[in-house]
Amino acid sequence: MIPGEEGIKQIIKTYQESFARKVYGEENEDHDVVMDMFGLVPAVKRENRQYWGRELGMCWQLVVTELFRATAKDFKPAYREGDDELCDLISGTDAIDTKYRVGSGDSGTLKKFKQYGKRLIDLGFRPVLLIVREDNLAAAIGACNAGGWKVYTGTSTFRYIQDKTGVDLKSWLISLGSEFHVIR
Repeated sequence: MIPGEEGIKQIIKTYQESFARKVYGEENEDHDVVMDMFGLVPAVKRENRQYWGRELGMCWQLVVTELFRATAKDFKPAYREGDDELCDLISGTDAIDTKYRVGSGDSGTLKKFKQYGKRLIDLGFRPVLLIVREDNLAAAIGACNAGGWKVYTGTSTFRYIQDKTGVDLKSWLISLGSEFHVIR
């Protein structure tokens, strides 16, 4: 049992049910712990990359936020200015944004990474980006770095989370086994 486990499992269960109902109508064999949690194979993800990237990303964001809410005494929710959400959560002086994968190199996305990072620094925060996957677009990572973000990917993301929360989230997600596998 980990802090916030009930809430985290409910988030995962909601996504499991949504994924099981999804019908939709490029070659990458890489997988990650979030895909494995749902029993998703790359072939299924390729059926609609945009859908899976968006949904796995939102699930990741909600899981990380819930874990920090349950464990970090200095947790604060997303920081917003007007319609802009500059980060997903705050822990101490770290303004944390979560991403499943950064694959967009469009100018609007790159501009936001730069602007949001600089604005968070101006507000006294250290912008931190926690990305599940390792296969991110180099231009997007470069824009994050240019904006002052401390970027973690793959194993380093899970190490950061464990250092901050005391929870080995990767091992815990793996321990779920087939509990949340999607059956379609």
